[in-house]
Amino acid sequence: MSDRPSLHTADFTYDEHDPPGYRGGVVPISRVLGAAETSLRLFELPPGESLCPYHYEYVEEWLLLLSGELDLRTPAGSERLASGAVACFAAGPDGAHKTSCPADAEAPARFVMFSSAREPSVAVYPDSDKLGVWVPGGADNLMLHRADGHVPYYDGEAGEKAG
Repeated sequence: MSDRPSLHTADFTYDEHDPPGYRGGVVPISRVLGAAETSLRLFELPPGESLCPYHYEYVEEWLLLLSGELDLRTPAGSERLASGAVACFAAGPDGAHKTSCPADAEAPARFVMFSSAREPSVAVYPDSDKLGVWVPGGADNLMLHRADGHVPYYDGEAGEKAG
C-alpha cells in the first residue's frame, strides 16, 4: 500500500475558522510528499463557496480544474470554467484572481493549484486594500491594510526626523 496521496480519493481538511462563503477543503499534496520548491494543493469547493478573496501574488500560479465548474474572476473579467480547464496567473497585478464554485453547481469543484513554496511570500488583496506576508514557521505572518502600513523606509530608526 502506498503513502502517496491520490487526487481521486484524498480526504479533505476543512478549517472550521473559515467564514461562510470561503469554506473549502484542502489536501496539502506537496507537504505530504515533502516537496521544498513547489506548492501543490488539492482543493474542494462546495457550491457557493470561494477559495480566497480576489488577490495576486509575486509568483506565478497555475490552476487545473479536475471536476465540476468554477467561476474565475481576473482583471479581464469573469468566466465559467468547465472540468479540464487550465489557467495560469502571472506574478503581480495582471495575475489577480478569485475562484468560486457557482451556487447553482450540481457538485463541488475539485482542482489543484501549483505555485512556489518559497517563503517569505506576499499576497495583495485589491478589493480590501490588504497585504499579507507569510514567513517560514508563521510566527511573524501579518495581514494589514495597506493604507495603515505606508511609512518611510527609515521611520522609527535612529536619526530619522519626524516629517
